[in-house]
Amino acid sequence: MTGVAPGPAGRIVLLVTSPRLPAGLLTASAWDVVRGFPVLAGAESELATAVRAAGAEVTVTATPVPDLLATVASHGTAVWLAGPAGDEALARELGLRLARQPGLAELELMYGSWDPPGARLLDAVEVMDRLASPGGDPWKRAQTHASLAQYLLEECYEAYDAIAANDLVALREELGDVLLQVVLHARLAENLPEEERWSIDDVAGGLVAKMVRRNPHVFAGTEVGGIDEIIENWERIKRAEKPRASVLDGVALSQPALALAAKVLHRVARAGLDLPPAEPPAGADETVRLGATLLETVARARAAGLDAEAALRQATLAYAATVRAAEQDSIPPS
Repeated sequence: MTGVAPGPAGRIVLLVTSPRLPAGLLTASAWDVVRGFPVLAGAESELATAVRAAGAEVTVTATPVPDLLATVASHGTAVWLAGPAGDEALARELGLRLARQPGLAELELMYGSWDPPGARLLDAVEVMDRLASPGGDPWKRAQTHASLAQYLLEECYEAYDAIAANDLVALREELGDVLLQVVLHARLAENLPEEERWSIDDVAGGLVAKMVRRNPHVFAGTEVGGIDEIIENWERIKRAEKPRASVLDGVALSQPALALAAKVLHRVARAGLDLPPAEPPAGADETVRLGATLLETVARARAAGLDAEAALRQATLAYAATVRAAEQDSIPPS
């Protein structure tokens, strides 16, 4: 006597969506499933509201597993609207239950929407908003652009150190610290008087507009013959955007002295000015003569295609290693 094959199992669809996208921005297949079958959720949410607005019913339940199984038994398919974290605990519980009783239903994971690249930046903005809002972190709320300036510089230096050390893991972390400074400055700017106020969206919007304007070979179909022409286009567009009275306008004066000297010399050469560093005047004091000598050294380094700042840094770090070794050698054995 042959056995009778069991009928097809029902289906539980675990519908996962990105909490970083507007509620209701779902794929066509996701809309088909929520419109075609009973929908359950663990709590009210913007997504539940959007699904109801589209004509579907959403039942909120505190006992998801038995209610889902009961719905499958009566309707064949049940849909679960996962919460912002994805409801992994529920998925695990259901998976174990259905592994023990496979005839009850099949569990299907469906992505109704997913995070686009850069979506975690929205999380960074949201976390910073909470920290810098009433009830958040008093230290961050007490800061100003001026009080944070030193930290922005320090974090950039630490990122530079990671690059110099070729430590890509450290670089990822340090860039996060730089991003923290950017997001915090933008959040504090939201507290400025209305006529001075701006936000992280203004920062990002200005960056996007600049990238599009200054890269016409990508966004406007401009033909270029190579990287040199790309750089020339960038500088030409930049000059049109920001007319300057001097070739030195826009040079960051707070950067380290050797880097500042190299930047000034670069701007002078790019402008086609034949103006070598001046000799110190007769009778100049030691400080003036030393400054002139250092500037001449930077000029010679630049002419040789060398980075004076990086060279001095490398030599200083090597000397520091020698000092540490000498200190260890001077420690008497225990």
